[in-house]
Amino acid sequence: MNAQIDRAEYERRIREAARRALKEAEERRKRARAGKAECPREIGGPEGPEPTRYGDWERKGIVSDF
Repeated sequence: MNAQIDRAEYERRIREAARRALKEAEERRKRARAGKAECPREIGGPEGPEPTRYGDWERKGIVSDF
């Protein structure tokens, strides 16, 4: 019987965590739609598209490929 109580408590905590996660995700989606991203502005980074996304990095005319 004690195992059932522990199991019930475990399931209750999982449900609460799931509710919190869904609420946080909805808040992030709302901020993203509003254009208020939480990403800090990069200082001194490369110009143009993200180099790691496109597989290479060019700096002062030298290209390195990942």
